[in-house]
Amino acid sequence: MKNILTIAILSLLIISCGQNASKSIDDIVAESNPEALKTKRNELKKIQQQNATDLKKIEDELAKHSADAKNPLVTSFTTATVEFKHHLEIQGNVVTKQNILIFPEHAGLLTNVYVKEGQKVVRGQELAKIDDGGLSQQLLQLEAQTALAKTTYERQKRLWEQKIGSEIQYLQAETSYTAQKNATEQMKVMLSKTIVRAPFSGVIDDVLTEQGTVVAPGQSQLMRIVNLDNMYIEAEVPENNLRNIKKGKSVEVFFPVLGKTVHTKVRQVGNYINPSNRSFKIEIGIPNKNGEIKPNLTSRLKINDYTNENAILIPQSIITENANGEQYVYTITDKNGDKGTAKREIIETGKTQGDFIEVLSGIKVGDEIIEEGARNVNEGQIVKVLTK
Repeated sequence: MKNILTIAILSLLIISCGQNASKSIDDIVAESNPEALKTKRNELKKIQQQNATDLKKIEDELAKHSADAKNPLVTSFTTATVEFKHHLEIQGNVVTKQNILIFPEHAGLLTNVYVKEGQKVVRGQELAKIDDGGLSQQLLQLEAQTALAKTTYERQKRLWEQKIGSEIQYLQAETSYTAQKNATEQMKVMLSKTIVRAPFSGVIDDVLTEQGTVVAPGQSQLMRIVNLDNMYIEAEVPENNLRNIKKGKSVEVFFPVLGKTVHTKVRQVGNYINPSNRSFKIEIGIPNKNGEIKPNLTSRLKINDYTNENAILIPQSIITENANGEQYVYTITDKNGDKGTAKREIIETGKTQGDFIEVLSGIKVGDEIIEEGARNVNEGQIVKVLTK
C-alpha cells in the first residue's frame, strides 16, 4: 500500500512537470505564477551552463587541430650587401661669367651699330662706332710732328757720334722725339675707344642704344653680350656637408623647365662660410653645345655625397623605436620549415635614400628580417613565414 502511494505521487509529479515542459515561455509568463517562473528560470540556467561547458570543449578541441591560429603571419627577406649612393638634393641657378652690358669708353654721337640681336660675334670684333670729335685729325698732326722729331733726333745723334755739336742739343732732340712718340701713342689709345669691340666671343643678346644717340662713358648701355659656351651652376650647400662635397663629385642636374637631365661634376668648392645662412658656394660645370641652357635658369641638383659599396639596406617602415630612443627590428631565428622565433635586434642606422635606410650595426649579411607584420610580433614569439 505504501509503495502504491509513492508511485502515485511520482506519477503526479511527472505529469505536472510534463505539463510545465510542454508550456511555452509566453504561456508561463501569461499565467503570472511566481513559482512556475522561478522553476523555468532555473531550468534555463542549467541548460545555459551545460551549453557553455560543451562550447568550451569544442573550442579546445578545434584549437588542437589549428595550432597555427596563435602564430602571427609574417613575410621576411634576407639581408645582402648592395652599393649604396646617397645624394644631397639642393637647388641651383645657372650662371655665366661672360654675361655683361657693354658701356662706351668715349663720349660722343653713336654713328654706327654693326651688329643686331642674336648675332654671333668673336672677340675683338667691331660692334659700334662713336664719332671721334676730331681725334683722328689730331692723330695725323701728332704723327707728322713725331716723324719730324725722329728725323731731328737721328741727325743730332749722328753729329754727336762725330763729336760735332753739343751734348745738350742731342739730349733735347732725344727728349722731344720721345715726348712726341708718347703723345701719338696716347692719342691712338683715345681714338681706339671710339670703336666698341667685343670683349669675348658670344651672342649679342640685346641692342639697347640706337644709332644716332649721344652716349657717355659709364652711363649709356649700348648692348648685352652673352657667351653660352662657358656656363656653370652656382648653388649654396649647408656647412654640415663641407666634408662630403669635394671637387670632382658626381652631380645629376635636372632642369624642370626643359625636362632635361645632365650628368656632370663639381668643378669648384668655395672656401668661405656665409655667416648669415651657414652655407658655402659650389660651382658645377654644365655643357651647353646647343645653347639650350640660359643664364638664371633654375635647376635641381643631386650630388653624390656618400657611397658605400657594401651597404645593408632595409625598409624604413619596419623599424620601431623603444622608450630609450633605440631603433630595432625583428629577425627570425631557430627556423624550422615555415616557422621560427622572432628576435628583437637593436640597430644603428645611417643615411636614407627614398624608402630605404642604411644599417651600420645590429644585423649582418644573411639575417632573415621580418618585413610585413613586423609591428604585430613580440620578442620570442613563434611566427609563421609566408612565401611571397
